[in-house]
Amino acid sequence: MTAARIELLVTSGTFSLDGGTWDVDNNVWIVGDDEEVIVIDASHDADAIGAVVGDRRLRAIVCTHGHDDHIDAAPALAEATGAPILIHLDDRLLWKHTHPDRNPDGYLSDMRRIDVAGIELTVLHSPGHTPGAICLNAPSLGSVFTGDTLFAGGPGATGRSYSCFLTSVRSIRDRLLVLPPETVVRTGHGESTTIGAEAPHLEEWMARGH
Repeated sequence: MTAARIELLVTSGTFSLDGGTWDVDNNVWIVGDDEEVIVIDASHDADAIGAVVGDRRLRAIVCTHGHDDHIDAAPALAEATGAPILIHLDDRLLWKHTHPDRNPDGYLSDMRRIDVAGIELTVLHSPGHTPGAICLNAPSLGSVFTGDTLFAGGPGATGRSYSCFLTSVRSIRDRLLVLPPETVVRTGHGESTTIGAEAPHLEEWMARGH
């Protein structure tokens, strides 16, 4: 058996909400080994994601939140692979905006554990960017997958429907900044960072929320 590892695929498409549409590049994270993997955020291109998965068993398609750019390719990937789509219950309304005729296969809850390739990822509910935003903590890989909750340089945008900046900052404070400072933050867009690099900015973010 090979050791579990992290693979990154960047896909391109659009994000639409509140009447606007923007071009975006998304990070799709594939976590597992040569036998089985999970996909974190099936964005834009099911064929490209499926090509990286290859003939490995896809255990689950995990959605960090319900914005369309993070879930648009999930049903097609699920149909091609038979993998279940998992999202937090509090983002079911956002899911329905994009996929009104297709329900997720299961709902995530805080502290749920997802096993793949001999490692464990723990769901951290981190509302703010969306009500059902989650992060996935993988201590054995020294990483946390944060979706759009935390980027290199600060919290994800919260200026649209279903979002709240101060709630997001509190989630980052309570759920992420308690992790070891060397933990790599693998984000939904852009470059990775570390908990230690972001933690000194907490007071600044808190001040912006008041």
